[in-house]
Amino acid sequence: MIELILGGARSGKSRLAERLAGESGLAVTYIATGQALDGEMAARIREHRARRPAHWALVEEPLALARVLAEQAGEGRCLLVDCLTLWLSNLLMLDDQARLDAEREALLECLHALPGRVILVSNETGLGVVPLGELTRRYVDEAGWLHQALAERCGRVTLTVAGLPLVLKGAPL
Repeated sequence: MIELILGGARSGKSRLAERLAGESGLAVTYIATGQALDGEMAARIREHRARRPAHWALVEEPLALARVLAEQAGEGRCLLVDCLTLWLSNLLMLDDQARLDAEREALLECLHALPGRVILVSNETGLGVVPLGELTRRYVDEAGWLHQALAERCGRVTLTVAGLPLVLKGAPL
């Protein structure tokens, strides 16, 4: 099963994904897309690491997400990707539209063939005011298009607000 968990910053989406992965009874691999480019991000990464069980495998990949998913997926395995909007930001910062398009297409195309369980976490950024800068508007647009395409392909889509999950598509939690 492929599922998408959306939510704003500090909405509880990562905690929900971690809980579901832990309850799955499967071997879990956490796929981290964030990079510690500053002190604040380094602190966030440390917080996430401290929360995860020590026996979970970890793969850090900021760009080639589809490749890692294909390599790591398997029957009896749960892959938890946190998070897609950091992955998207990493690609946008390359300023290479062809690479962004190729990585996004590779992700969307690989999902149907992945064995096991995959939990995708992403920030819902389209609920606030329209950003002022061109790059941030592009980010919000790209994230929205990505989320729509993923939601079509996922068996369950959950929106998390204030730590409360609301299933938008699929079986209840």
